[in-house]
Amino acid sequence: MPPRPYQQTLGFLLSDTSRLLRKRFEQRARGFGLTRAQWQALAYLARNEGIQQSALADILELEPITLGRIIDRLEAAGLLQRRRHKSDRRIWQLYLEPKAHDLLEHMSVIGDATRAEALDGVSEDDRAVLTRVLSAMKSNLIVACEKPLDDAQAVRRASHG
Repeated sequence: MPPRPYQQTLGFLLSDTSRLLRKRFEQRARGFGLTRAQWQALAYLARNEGIQQSALADILELEPITLGRIIDRLEAAGLLQRRRHKSDRRIWQLYLEPKAHDLLEHMSVIGDATRAEALDGVSEDDRAVLTRVLSAMKSNLIVACEKPLDDAQAVRRASHG
Protein backbone atom coordinates (compact mmCIF):
# COMPACT_ATOMS: atom_id res chain seq x y z
CA MET A 1 0.00 0.00 0.00
CA PRO A 2 1.59 3.33 -1.04
CA PRO A 3 2.01 5.97 1.66
CA ARG A 4 -0.84 8.42 1.91
CA PRO A 5 -0.03 12.01 1.03
CA TYR A 6 0.19 14.36 3.98
CA GLN A 7 -3.23 15.27 5.26
CA GLN A 8 -4.20 17.94 7.72
CA THR A 9 -5.56 15.43 10.20
CA LEU A 10 -7.51 16.38 13.30
CA GLY A 11 -4.61 15.39 15.57
CA PHE A 12 -2.11 17.55 13.70
CA LEU A 13 -4.54 20.46 13.53
CA LEU A 14 -5.27 20.30 17.26
CA SER A 15 -1.58 19.96 18.09
CA ASP A 16 -0.52 22.85 15.84
CA THR A 17 -3.30 25.08 17.15
CA SER A 18 -2.37 24.29 20.74
CA ARG A 19 1.32 24.93 20.03
CA LEU A 20 0.54 28.30 18.43
CA LEU A 21 -1.74 29.33 21.30
CA ARG A 22 1.09 28.56 23.75
CA LYS A 23 3.61 30.39 21.57
CA ARG A 24 1.45 33.51 21.36
CA PHE A 25 0.73 33.41 25.10
CA GLU A 26 4.47 33.13 25.78
CA GLN A 27 5.17 36.13 23.52
CA ARG A 28 2.72 38.22 25.51
CA ALA A 29 3.90 36.92 28.91
CA ARG A 30 7.63 37.17 28.25
CA GLY A 31 8.02 40.31 30.39
CA PHE A 32 6.93 38.58 33.58
CA GLY A 33 10.07 36.43 33.81
CA LEU A 34 8.39 33.05 34.16
CA THR A 35 8.73 30.01 31.96
CA ARG A 36 5.71 28.31 30.39
CA ALA A 37 6.15 25.41 32.82
CA GLN A 38 6.08 27.83 35.75
CA TRP A 39 2.94 29.54 34.38
CA GLN A 40 1.27 26.15 33.96
CA ALA A 41 2.18 25.07 37.48
CA LEU A 42 0.71 28.29 38.92
CA ALA A 43 -2.45 27.99 36.81
CA TYR A 44 -3.13 24.40 37.87
CA LEU A 45 -2.24 25.17 41.46
CA ALA A 46 -4.74 28.05 41.46
CA ARG A 47 -7.46 25.50 40.61
CA ASN A 48 -6.16 22.91 43.07
CA GLU A 49 -4.69 24.73 46.06
CA GLY A 50 -3.47 22.35 48.73
CA ILE A 51 -2.72 19.66 46.15
CA GLN A 52 0.14 17.30 46.83
CA GLN A 53 3.26 17.94 44.81
CA SER A 54 3.13 14.42 43.31
CA ALA A 55 -0.49 14.88 42.18
CA LEU A 56 0.39 18.18 40.50
CA ALA A 57 3.24 16.40 38.68
CA ASP A 58 0.70 13.86 37.39
CA ILE A 59 -1.69 16.59 36.18
CA LEU A 60 1.12 18.43 34.41
CA GLU A 61 2.54 15.16 33.04
CA LEU A 62 5.94 15.94 34.50
CA GLU A 63 8.40 13.77 36.36
CA PRO A 64 8.26 14.60 40.09
CA ILE A 65 11.89 15.72 40.10
CA THR A 66 11.22 18.11 37.19
CA LEU A 67 8.24 19.62 38.98
CA GLY A 68 10.32 19.79 42.16
CA ARG A 69 12.78 22.12 40.42
CA ILE A 70 9.93 24.28 39.10
CA ILE A 71 8.39 24.45 42.58
CA ASP A 72 11.80 25.35 44.06
CA ARG A 73 12.06 28.35 41.70
CA LEU A 74 8.47 29.47 42.32
CA GLU A 75 8.98 29.17 46.06
CA ALA A 76 12.23 31.17 45.86
CA ALA A 77 10.35 33.86 43.91
CA GLY A 78 7.78 34.09 46.72
CA LEU A 79 4.93 32.78 44.56
CA LEU A 80 4.04 29.62 46.44
CA GLN A 81 4.82 27.71 49.57
CA ARG A 82 5.12 24.08 50.48
CA ARG A 83 3.41 22.96 53.66
CA ARG A 84 3.69 19.61 55.35
CA HIS A 85 0.54 17.51 55.31
CA LYS A 86 -1.14 17.50 58.74
CA SER A 87 -1.24 13.72 59.16
CA ASP A 88 1.65 12.59 56.94
CA ARG A 89 4.83 14.63 57.30
CA ARG A 90 6.33 13.01 54.18
CA ILE A 91 3.75 14.74 51.96
CA TRP A 92 4.11 18.32 50.74
CA GLN A 93 1.04 20.36 49.87
CA LEU A 94 1.27 23.45 47.70
CA TYR A 95 -0.35 26.83 48.30
CA LEU A 96 -0.17 30.11 46.41
CA GLU A 97 1.30 33.16 48.05
CA PRO A 98 -0.56 36.49 47.70
CA LYS A 99 2.04 37.70 45.19
CA ALA A 100 1.01 34.87 42.82
CA HIS A 101 -2.59 36.11 42.65
CA ASP A 102 -1.45 39.33 40.95
CA LEU A 103 0.47 37.33 38.36
CA LEU A 104 -2.54 35.09 37.81
CA GLU A 105 -4.66 38.16 37.08
CA HIS A 106 -2.14 39.22 34.44
CA MET A 107 -2.12 35.68 33.09
CA SER A 108 -5.90 35.77 32.78
CA VAL A 109 -5.80 39.02 30.80
CA ILE A 110 -3.07 37.62 28.54
CA GLY A 111 -5.07 34.43 28.04
CA ASP A 112 -8.20 36.39 27.14
CA ALA A 113 -6.29 38.47 24.59
CA THR A 114 -4.66 35.38 23.08
CA ARG A 115 -8.00 33.57 22.76
CA ALA A 116 -9.54 36.69 21.20
CA GLU A 117 -6.82 36.70 18.55
CA ALA A 118 -7.25 33.00 17.88
CA LEU A 119 -11.04 33.27 17.57
CA ASP A 120 -11.09 36.48 15.53
CA GLY A 121 -13.76 36.11 12.84
CA VAL A 122 -15.29 33.00 14.42
CA SER A 123 -18.98 33.53 15.19
CA GLU A 124 -20.42 32.99 18.66
CA ASP A 125 -22.42 30.04 17.33
CA ASP A 126 -19.30 28.43 15.87
CA ARG A 127 -17.44 29.04 19.14
CA ALA A 128 -20.21 27.23 21.02
CA VAL A 129 -20.13 24.32 18.56
CA LEU A 130 -16.34 24.12 18.79
CA THR A 131 -16.49 24.00 22.59
CA ARG A 132 -19.20 21.31 22.55
CA VAL A 133 -17.35 19.17 20.03
CA LEU A 134 -13.99 19.42 21.81
CA SER A 135 -15.65 18.69 25.16
CA ALA A 136 -17.34 15.60 23.70
CA MET A 137 -14.04 14.43 22.19
CA LYS A 138 -12.28 14.92 25.51
CA SER A 139 -14.97 12.94 27.35
CA ASN A 140 -14.81 10.14 24.77
CA LEU A 141 -11.04 9.93 25.04
CA ILE A 142 -11.10 9.90 28.84
CA VAL A 143 -13.41 6.88 28.72
CA ALA A 144 -11.42 5.23 25.91
CA CYS A 145 -8.12 5.65 27.75
CA GLU A 146 -9.52 3.67 30.66
CA LYS A 147 -10.05 0.65 28.39
CA PRO A 148 -7.14 -1.59 27.44
CA LEU A 149 -6.47 -1.89 23.72
CA ASP A 150 -3.70 -4.04 22.34
CA ASP A 151 -1.62 -2.84 19.38
CA ALA A 152 -3.13 -5.34 16.92
CA GLN A 153 -6.65 -4.09 17.65
CA ALA A 154 -5.56 -0.50 17.26
CA VAL A 155 -3.96 -1.14 13.85
CA ARG A 156 -6.98 -3.12 12.59
CA ARG A 157 -9.41 -0.42 13.72
CA ALA A 158 -7.35 2.39 12.22
CA SER A 159 -7.01 0.64 8.85
CA HIS A 160 -10.75 -0.15 8.66
CA GLY A 161 -12.06 3.02 10.24
